[in-house]
Amino acid sequence: MRTFGKSAIMVAIVTLTTFVPESVSAQAPAQAPAQASPSMGHRIAVVDVAYIFKTHPGIRAEVASIENDMKAFQAEVKTKQTELQQLAGKLKQYKVGTVEYQGLEKQIAQGDSELRLQMAGKKRELADAEARIYFQNYERITAGVKVMADFYKINLVLRYNSDKMDLEKPDTVIRGVMRNIVHHDEDLDMTKAIMQYLTKQMGQQAAVPASGVQR
Repeated sequence: MRTFGKSAIMVAIVTLTTFVPESVSAQAPAQAPAQASPSMGHRIAVVDVAYIFKTHPGIRAEVASIENDMKAFQAEVKTKQTELQQLAGKLKQYKVGTVEYQGLEKQIAQGDSELRLQMAGKKRELADAEARIYFQNYERITAGVKVMADFYKINLVLRYNSDKMDLEKPDTVIRGVMRNIVHHDEDLDMTKAIMQYLTKQMGQQAAVPASGVQR
């Protein structure tokens, strides 16, 4: 198997966002490299998807938005819990079994039940929102990989993890030992180019009016 040319990825990092079409369906520039002949073997490249998700500013901003939403909701929950605790404290003012006691007890139970339902609903809402972020951006990443692979006649793109092993963090050692790719030439890494592609796509979609956003 023949690897992707050493300088090609570095050139692609500079040219990908220039040549990439406005729509992913229009794949390559007019003067794409000639199709590789069977005798040339196959070309391969690698991409660190996890790194993109962890470091891309656009994705991080989207995730931060959800985290901020959660923090705001948690503050609301804390306020309501304090209110319920205050109501519970008032129960001591009434004798057990009286109309006043039973009414206040019912109010507390209803408030607690409603709060639990709100918490469960919010948890599902935020989980769905987070899933959409990863789904949409993974589709953008794979679209960028396809554009680049088609343009540079790459036959195989492998996912790898660039995280370093740390003896102080056993989980990183386990992940490192389990890596499928033990070594690769750095010039085969298209991660930076895909991050640029992702930035371009997110910018274009942000500029489209809400009514024109694809769902």
